[in-house]
Amino acid sequence: MMDILKHCVLCPRRCGVDRTAGETGFCGLPGHIVVDCALPHLGEEPPLSGRHGSGTIFFSSCNLRCIFCQNHQISHRAKGKSMTPAGLARMMLALQDEGCHNINVVTPTPQAPLIIEGLRLARIKGLAIPFVYNCGGYEDPEIIRCLDGDVDIYLPDFKYGSDEIARLLSDVGDYVAFAVAALKEMARQVGEGLYLDDGIATGGLLIRHLVLPGFVENSIAALDLIRSHLSPEVALSIMSQYTPVPAVKHHPLLGRRVTRREYQAVVDHALALGFENLYLQEVDERHLSPDFRQDQPFRWD
Repeated sequence: MMDILKHCVLCPRRCGVDRTAGETGFCGLPGHIVVDCALPHLGEEPPLSGRHGSGTIFFSSCNLRCIFCQNHQISHRAKGKSMTPAGLARMMLALQDEGCHNINVVTPTPQAPLIIEGLRLARIKGLAIPFVYNCGGYEDPEIIRCLDGDVDIYLPDFKYGSDEIARLLSDVGDYVAFAVAALKEMARQVGEGLYLDDGIATGGLLIRHLVLPGFVENSIAALDLIRSHLSPEVALSIMSQYTPVPAVKHHPLLGRRVTRREYQAVVDHALALGFENLYLQEVDERHLSPDFRQDQPFRWD
């Protein structure tokens, strides 16, 4: 898998650059690992965060760069701490030593070969907690297939129900086909359920969908697509936490929070489709975007 960095096709953009020679494609990332921060995260879904937190490693840059990205401070740039796979392995082991329930890698796809090398080194050195692949959904199923046997829990976003909206908000015109194919491959590897031991996830699939203000029809279309390809037992996290970031402060739709009515319409549709395993959120006025300029990005008090 490391050879892919010489002609990078890790995501559906397939830039084809030689990152080992210093060339950069859409993500702007070099041929080594770039990390922003790592911490026990208590704000993930309960089966992931548990009591001691999800051992979350935030990687820099992204292959999507949605205009509304809640992690825009790190996803829209390729700056961060340079690291070797051995250094990443030590980071994973340190999170395990802190009591974290899993290792949760955020936006891993553009750095997947290096991350997997680090994971394998960590497992040789005693890493025993589940590995969570937390991605944006715009994935090449052939790359996902290469992860078979390494990933315990897939945690993909499924952002869009139409390519028109994907093009408008993420500048990709082929999101749906790749996202659906990737979901099916993830389910083939780890099953469609989310498997728990004493309330903590040990394996399986959990799909996230962020409800966007003014885009309820997109959410409904996205749920329809998920249900048409997967069984109702798939775990689905419907998120209400959208907070406008500076880039969309004056956007006619994205410049506000989601309303209770919008969110409830999406939840009602999920129930009508027969989804059996839903993770839901309250709708309120709290601004919950992390601030990665702080040592504790998720401290909002």
